[in-house]
Formats: sequence, C-alpha cells, structure tokens
Amino acid sequence: MDQTESKPQVSNVAKAGDDSYLRECLVSECQYGVSQASIQVTKRIDKLGMRSSDTAQIFFEDVRVPSKNLIGEEGRGFTYQMLQFQEERLWGVATVLTPLETIIQETIDYTRQRKVFDKSVLHNQAVHFRLAELATEVELLRSLLYRTIALYVEGNDVTKFASMAKLKAGRLAREVTDSCLQFWGGMGFTSEVLVSRFYRDLRLMSIGGGTDETMLSIICKHMETLPSK
Repeated sequence: MDQTESKPQVSNVAKAGDDSYLRECLVSECQYGVSQASIQVTKRIDKLGMRSSDTAQIFFEDVRVPSKNLIGEEGRGFTYQMLQFQEERLWGVATVLTPLETIIQETIDYTRQRKVFDKSVLHNQAVHFRLAELATEVELLRSLLYRTIALYVEGNDVTKFASMAKLKAGRLAREVTDSCLQFWGGMGFTSEVLVSRFYRDLRLMSIGGGTDETMLSIICKHMETLPSK
C-alpha cells in the first residue's frame, strides 16, 4: 500500500524543524512495518492557544505500509472517525469542567483580596452574582454530561445529547473565561495568570471535535427542524 499524502494539521508529534521524532515513530519497521518513509516537517504553526501541543504541516512521500498492518477496511477511515465522535465529544465536555471550576474559584480568591476604593471587588453585587450564575451553569453542564454518559453506557444513541453537551461546553467555556478575565482587570490581560491561558486554550472547545455550527445542525436534524432539500 503506497501513499503520497500531506496532513495539514498534525498535533502532538511535530517538533519545529525536526523530523527525527516522527521518523523514529514511523520508520521503525519492527514496530509499525513502515519503511522507506520520506518525512518532511514544515515550520511549526503558531497557535492562539494549546501552545504545548505542537502543530505543523507534515508531508509523507513514498511511504509503504504492509497490508497486514491495515487497521479495519481500506477506504473506511472517515466512517471510523465518525463512529468515535460521540465518545470524543463527551470526553471534551468532561475535561472542561475542572478548568471552569478552577477559573471561577481563582477569580473568587483574587477579587476577595483585591481592593478598589477600599472595598473588596468581590463585595460588589454584580461580581458575586455573576460568579454564582457561572457556577450554576457549570453544574447544569455536569448534569447533562452525566445523563448522557448514563444513557450511553446503557447502549442508547446519544448523538443528540452529546452534541448538546459539546455545544454548551464550548459556549460556556467562552462565557466563563471572558467574564472572569474581566474581573481580574489589567492582570487578566497578562500571561502571568491562569485565567488568560484558559481564555486562549478553551476557545478550541467550540472548534475541535466539531464546531458549534455542526453541533447545532446535528441537534436540528434530531429535532426534525432542518429544511428539506
């Protein structure tokens, strides 16, 4: 099975200007059966967030993989990807809960000790009411996730609920990080505090694993509200 391919956005394995790690992973014939691989890694892409996960364009030329190492049926890679999406989306929702809780708690701690006109910022009703609203939204997201997982474990199709949870997680991540960063004032605009990092990193939640628009389309399909073709 010979293949010449370019993969525009490969993450976690690309090191800027260095293909030695990739070659070690892919060309080790005793482990993977990959031989005669020509691998070129372009300049690492500078991303808004998730900077610890390198992303670069990688080209594979004259790569040969023995047929015995084929996973599944040839030509069904996209289908396999679609089948695992519900688990990926539920995992994404689960991983965002703790960061959101952390941001809210750190904002509470910071605004409690930060003084403006001799009064704690947290003592302003607009601040502690808003934090209460955000904490409530996080718990509602957790409940939706738990319900969806319970249905999934029982063998039910959770496509609609998983899409709802993913949509809500992405939007809530933006809402929590934006609101909390505002309460940090100028410090929130620096790289010295965790809230600014989460503001950048969690933005991916509305893009990766299916965009918000894709989630809405899936939900509408299950609600039978999409226009007929």
